[in-house]
Amino acid sequence: MRAASLARYLPEEGIRLDVLTTRNASAVGTDCDLLSRIPKEVTVHRTLTFDLPFGIRKRLKRFINYAGSGRSDANAAAGTGSGCKPGFIKQLLLNILWPDPQVAWLPVLGWVARRIVRKRNIDLVLITAPPFSTILIVEKLRKAFPHLAIVVDFRDEWLSTTFDLVSFAFNNSKEHRTRACKAEANAIHHATAVVAVTEAARREIRSRYPQECDNKFCLIPNGFDAAQLRIPVSTPAPREDGKILVTYVGTVYASTEPTALSEAFQSLPNEVKTRFRLRFIGHIEEPRFREALQRLGEMVELKGYLPQRHALAALEETDYVLLISHDPLNVGGKFYDYIGSGKPILGAIHPMGETRRLLEELRAGWWAPDDDVDRIRRLFLDAAVRGASLMAAFHPDEAKIALFERKVLAQRYAVLLHSIANGATTRAQQINAARTDAQPC
Repeated sequence: MRAASLARYLPEEGIRLDVLTTRNASAVGTDCDLLSRIPKEVTVHRTLTFDLPFGIRKRLKRFINYAGSGRSDANAAAGTGSGCKPGFIKQLLLNILWPDPQVAWLPVLGWVARRIVRKRNIDLVLITAPPFSTILIVEKLRKAFPHLAIVVDFRDEWLSTTFDLVSFAFNNSKEHRTRACKAEANAIHHATAVVAVTEAARREIRSRYPQECDNKFCLIPNGFDAAQLRIPVSTPAPREDGKILVTYVGTVYASTEPTALSEAFQSLPNEVKTRFRLRFIGHIEEPRFREALQRLGEMVELKGYLPQRHALAALEETDYVLLISHDPLNVGGKFYDYIGSGKPILGAIHPMGETRRLLEELRAGWWAPDDDVDRIRRLFLDAAVRGASLMAAFHPDEAKIALFERKVLAQRYAVLLHSIANGATTRAQQINAARTDAQPC
């Protein structure tokens, strides 16, 4: 959504935009309606990728998790009868798929990107990650175009959080971490600028490279699209069934795993528990997360993946939006849709994290520590007691929240990109002039 919003709004800021993406991207779902929002003047280049389809990739991941664990059902997990040792197969697959399965796009990406830069006379390349395999192209572009402005946009911090928290980062051995450190350092060195989406992530990335200039590391946060959200202007009428509807939108994965939340709800008094209805919209990454939610019985509804307009429409009728985050540095994209929707947040979040800081600064809701079952239990007890007085108790900072509108952020990004591109052009002119002056008459 971050890349899509830039593609939507950057052309209004005097930027001629080419987008290089894949024709057959692997994803949990497809929402073609989002393409209708991209201006016609944006040129989209699509290439083939050898990335595996989403279902096959999930099956392969399950096999990798089994392989090397000593379990006899490793081959069964993959549906194979191979006689190869699971540990050997696991290591082979992890080496091939390092740093992520999307690395299969890299050979095509590198060749096509260089061709587009030459043919379209590109001034600046913006590379967004994850997938983190995309940053492996930075050095290739720098060698081909010494004066090209290159911006690396980290939607998630990689080395301090993603390795340990995000379930698709299964290449988290010591060897692969060492390779990742070298890959990131190489990309940072060759990049003109590095953009993070939270101040905590910017500081974390910057701290690893003290030899680089401080102004190389920038902050442009994520946001919400006000045009796609309907902000309530009045207190909703009480539900006929008296239920309190709490809605979660987004993928449930290791960084948002719901075990503590499930335990907290199970410990509620029955008369309170029956007042809540939990609705989860989005893909659930692992069976154990689904099982934790299903233990809540009829009070939970698992809707699965929905196109964005349906997911955002679901926010209109909810009483609270649910936020789960075990990540101290990154802030999930759903947080911004939540604050843009005008709905109060109930959060089980990292107590020292960037999400908690923003939640409090924007007065966007209430929270409890992500691993504290008793505090999470009390959070929902308070929500039940609040009842009809909810809107009287909820006072978000609307002026600060407005700064996170995607169009506003795209304008900030455009200023940054113009500055970087102009600086790169000036440096190239100076270098060429120096070479010309140095040549004999």
